[in-house]
Amino acid sequence: TTSELRYIHWKLDQNYFDQDKEYVGFATLPSQVHRKTVKKGFTFTLMVAGETGLGKSTLINSLFLTDLYRDRKVPNAEERISQTVDIIKHTIGIEEKGIKLRLSIIDTPGFGDAVNNTASWKHVEDYIDQQFEQYFRDESGLNRKNIQDNRVHCLLYFISPFGHGLRPIDVECMKALHVKVNIIPLLAKADSLTQAEVHSKKLKMRDEIKQFGINIYQFPECDSDEDEDFQRQEQILKDSIPFAVIGSNIQVDSKGRRFRGRSYPWGVVEVENPVHSDFLMLRNMLVRTHMQDLKDVTREIHYENYRAQCIQSMTRMMVQERKRSNQSATDFLLLFFQLRKMQEVLERIQEQMQQSQRGTC
Repeated sequence: TTSELRYIHWKLDQNYFDQDKEYVGFATLPSQVHRKTVKKGFTFTLMVAGETGLGKSTLINSLFLTDLYRDRKVPNAEERISQTVDIIKHTIGIEEKGIKLRLSIIDTPGFGDAVNNTASWKHVEDYIDQQFEQYFRDESGLNRKNIQDNRVHCLLYFISPFGHGLRPIDVECMKALHVKVNIIPLLAKADSLTQAEVHSKKLKMRDEIKQFGINIYQFPECDSDEDEDFQRQEQILKDSIPFAVIGSNIQVDSKGRRFRGRSYPWGVVEVENPVHSDFLMLRNMLVRTHMQDLKDVTREIHYENYRAQCIQSMTRMMVQERKRSNQSATDFLLLFFQLRKMQEVLERIQEQMQQSQRGTC
């Protein structure tokens, strides 16, 4: 518990003081940060996008061992023809070993399902921008103490396994969003492909991602002092893009074991078996190893780009307004001098008329 952690840190601090009388105390800063962070808790926002039927809901439930889509209504074929993209947010609180996480899942039902999918990603793009805008306003306001971070930290983009690589909508969508969010492409329904097909599709999709200039999430480079095992794991992650995934909400019994999987006439597929899919690798990457980096990249790159654009836009508006104000002042002065000149002309004309009248008399 938090109180137990606090007591342990206090005992460690006491041991430092007892062992070295010259001890100042700044070595406990990591402990202070840890205590404060644990008390505050963590937030993470994950968005999923892809056409209906690729297992998005099932994968999310499998990743976080929950059921977010209990009351979901699946549209029929007629409804999907005219269906527009919706944005649905699910927020759940998860606690593990005293660590609290507020997880938000942003679902995009209807994406890529219509007959005409032109700019169907616009709703997704607008939502991401809205969260940036809200955070920018909160950050620029007077009360900045309890700012709620709803920025999208990661987009899991599901790619159909039934095509010959990326479809046009996949290319256009990822190109429109890659400057706003960390994109992690997934090869959906990997259990519908052989291992050889999975390997060839991954190679083709990686080549197309590079060919079309799509900037997906880049895993951070390892430092030179990192151990070899960590460097090897990072390289495996990079080589596994796009992750070939399987999801299941069903517990399967096989050979005295019970696990999440799918049963087929030719055998059983185990969701968390690394031989069958990259599900375990994806979950470890999202939760155990790279969640903080995804948040850091969102804050330091994507949000900062948005913030810089906002500031530049505001600066241009201020300059234009100042120019208009200066122009208005200049116009007023010109009008003033013109009126004064006209008044002087009228006065001279009146004086000449008076002189001519006196001469006549």
